[in-house]
Amino acid sequence: MPPPTTISRPTRPASEALLNEKWDYCLSSMLIRSSIGLSFGVIFSVLVFKRRAWPALVGLGFGAGRAWEGCDAAFRRGENITPSEGVRLVRS
Repeated sequence: MPPPTTISRPTRPASEALLNEKWDYCLSSMLIRSSIGLSFGVIFSVLVFKRRAWPALVGLGFGAGRAWEGCDAAFRRGENITPSEGVRLVRS
């Protein structure tokens, strides 16, 4: 029987890996900041605004907006959010 052949799988290009890291960071940031904003909105709703829904929604919107701005800035900058091993950023 012939020896098994090894199939080399192509690795992802560095640009795709960087893009994946940015999207992962953005999605996790959106989830965290939105939930924090929602939490503050619920607290203010219960303590100050007699259990109305709008403070919770406003808090959710502020958290999502902060995450959106952070992600937009990261994509426009073109820098690494988390530096990867073996990837070097060359600035011109």
